[in-house]
Amino acid sequence: MDDARRIRAARRPTLAAWAANLLLRSQPEESRQFLELGQALREAYQALDAESLKDLSTQRRRVVSALSRQAAQLARDAGHRLSQPVQQDLEATLRAVLADPDAADQWAGGRLANALTPPSEFRPGSAPVAEKPGTRSRPAAPSPSASPRRASKDELAERRRARQEQLARAREEAEAAEQCLREERARQADFDAELRRARKRTEQARRRMSAIEEQMQQAREECRQAENEQQEAEGHSRSAADVVAQAQRAVHESTQRVRRMTRGAT
Repeated sequence: MDDARRIRAARRPTLAAWAANLLLRSQPEESRQFLELGQALREAYQALDAESLKDLSTQRRRVVSALSRQAAQLARDAGHRLSQPVQQDLEATLRAVLADPDAADQWAGGRLANALTPPSEFRPGSAPVAEKPGTRSRPAAPSPSASPRRASKDELAERRRARQEQLARAREEAEAAEQCLREERARQADFDAELRRARKRTEQARRRMSAIEEQMQQAREECRQAENEQQEAEGHSRSAADVVAQAQRAVHESTQRVRRMTRGAT
């Protein structure tokens, strides 16, 4: 039994991995855009455009922070509040998904068991590893069969244009993810406001119903009291009617005796 429990516990994902899986299942469109953003960022990293990389790094931090907060809210709605260390593990997992294609594939499968650790730099996948921004590579020895001339200006311009397009797509996807997040938050705020109004109306209706029930209870008590008084008055009325009838008979009998006595005296 202990072995079985240990096996089940070993298969159970950590809270950070569970929150990352929950985000993927609950927000499929945003997750797809996030994966595409990671691909675009890894491709842009190969271009070694320092200014663009700086802008993308800022966007990457914003998107990771926004999605991690959204995942934390989803976890709270599901009954699990994420601690600060778990929140940090979740953000690290999302950064790993952006930087590492293998991590992106693991997360896209929706079966993370543990939090992921981002690499020290972006891994572009099967493409050759680019040198870090700000460093100069040693020129390679010319091949005997290679052309002595460098790439033409048209080729350089084409590569620059392709990099700019990749960066533009990455920015558009980041902005779209942020816009979607803002819209979802606004929708949630509307639902929360409607819920508060509904709860207020429910509480007011309950108070009115309680007041009406109290008035009905008081009216029932007054009705029972009035019925008792009516029954008592009816009893008194019957008793008084009996007394009046007896008095009438006594007066009639007295009147008859007086008449008889009067006739006998004459």
